[in-house]
Amino acid sequence: MYSAIAANKRNTVFIILLFIVIIGALGFLASSIYRDPSIVVITLVVASGYALIQYFFASSQALSLSGAREIQKADNPRLYRIVENLAITTGMPMPKVYIVDDPAPNAFATGRDPQHAVVAATTGILDLLDDRELEGVMAHELGHVRNYDIRVSMIVFGLVVAIGFISDMFLRFSFFGGRSNNNNNGGGGNPVILILGLVAMLIAPLVAAAVQAAISRQREYLADATGALTTRDPEGLAEALQKLGQYGRPMIKQNSTMAHMWIADPTKPGIMSRLFSTHPPIADRVARLEASGGKF
Repeated sequence: MYSAIAANKRNTVFIILLFIVIIGALGFLASSIYRDPSIVVITLVVASGYALIQYFFASSQALSLSGAREIQKADNPRLYRIVENLAITTGMPMPKVYIVDDPAPNAFATGRDPQHAVVAATTGILDLLDDRELEGVMAHELGHVRNYDIRVSMIVFGLVVAIGFISDMFLRFSFFGGRSNNNNNGGGGNPVILILGLVAMLIAPLVAAAVQAAISRQREYLADATGALTTRDPEGLAEALQKLGQYGRPMIKQNSTMAHMWIADPTKPGIMSRLFSTHPPIADRVARLEASGGKF
């Protein structure tokens, strides 16, 4: 378990470096097309700045997008006590607790570190699950906090959006204006560079989204394992996931930018859902939890 957590932390560093390489490559291609080396530096600075902004403010943005409201123990003693007991068990600070008024059963965690963490559950999941299953779900969410998944999610989300924004900006310049159109010498006079650059700018956001989805899927598995280790009851979380798979429905307030944060996919699946899904199949997650049941 702990070796898997360490491996995921190392992979996180490599993946973030990969995003930086993609952004730098976009800047290099743009600088070749427009014959301006400063574009590389500007691109990296803008992308890093946006990721930093997301690091500090994406948590409040996610709460706003979901319509979550903060509660105290008197507002919902059942949910608050479950989270409180899990925080005591793991020795972590008590996170803020929020409820989302939505019949779709779901939950998420956000915040940049355990000292600024938030966990949220929908009214739908509170109605659907018993105490044992709800404890498994909240242990999963606190697993995201303990593994610093919430921090990585915020940074990666910021980089993915930055890649999409930069690609779109460069494409607009290529087709509707910019130095290459005015002087007819884009790519330093080499049409191959121009074509390759345009193709790369179209593909880069798709690659970034696929990488983000892969990160999210692996971290869901890890949070499942961490939650099971906390409660010593993997069957409780497995039963909760089975219910989520059976009774799950799309959220009323759907927003693809925070889909990776929920314990279950909150959106309606599309034709590319398998490739870009931020969640592994529930059946696979349940099978892993059931296989680990004999180890506790």
